Amino acid sequence: MKIVVIGGTGLIGSKLVAWLEEQGHEAVAASPKTGVNTLTGEGLAEALAGAHVVIDVSNSPSFEAAEVRRFFETSTGNLLTAEATEGVGHHVALSVVGTGRTPTNDYFTAKRAQEQLIENSGIPFSIVHATQFFEFVRGIADESTQDGQVRIAPVLFQPIAGDDVAEAVGRVAVGTPLNGGVEVAGPEQYRMDEFFREALASYGDPREVVTDPHARYFGTEVTERALVPGEGAALGRIRYQDWPGNKP
Repeated sequence: MKIVVIGGTGLIGSKLVAWLEEQGHEAVAASPKTGVNTLTGEGLAEALAGAHVVIDVSNSPSFEAAEVRRFFETSTGNLLTAEATEGVGHHVALSVVGTGRTPTNDYFTAKRAQEQLIENSGIPFSIVHATQFFEFVRGIADESTQDGQVRIAPVLFQPIAGDDVAEAVGRVAVGTPLNGGVEVAGPEQYRMDEFFREALASYGDPREVVTDPHARYFGTEVTERALVPGEGAALGRIRYQDWPGNKP
């Protein structure tokens, strides 16, 4: 099949393109770097010509509330319009576990708006909700740092390797449209503060991790299970302890 990967030059997109090609598919990496801009529509028609499946793993360059909402609504709207014109038979989107559980989080709200556009588009679709990636652990620690301390809430946390995310998205994409969603997560669940205490120690990071029930996750307090999947989630194979990036 010809499969177009929107955001195909990014962290997950590049892994996904490689996985699809290994499976014998024609994978097209579409991003502003390759002349495809979903915000303006530039290059979309050309990239989608003859495509059987479109996978959207793109992300907003800004996490400011209005900008992230504008990105996902505009980009997804343009993409769905182009897909309808080209007769694409399966739209696959990568989203986040818990988009409907934390309505005060601007990013989650924007992703939920994206999901609703997809659900109402009339195009057969599948939405893959993933937990946070191993690759973003250091960034989460930095975002959670106040006065030299990493303040983390004692909630559940089940991160996943980017390679496992890419494979999960790829398997969904080459299958029958779900017209619904599926959750994917790492193979192990932790208490978030304990995870970061061990992770920072493994990096040789001297910052103290402080357990704070009111600590914010990208601007929002989260509940005990807001960041982990429900029953029946597909689990990745790579344990954090075995992940190559888990090194100083």
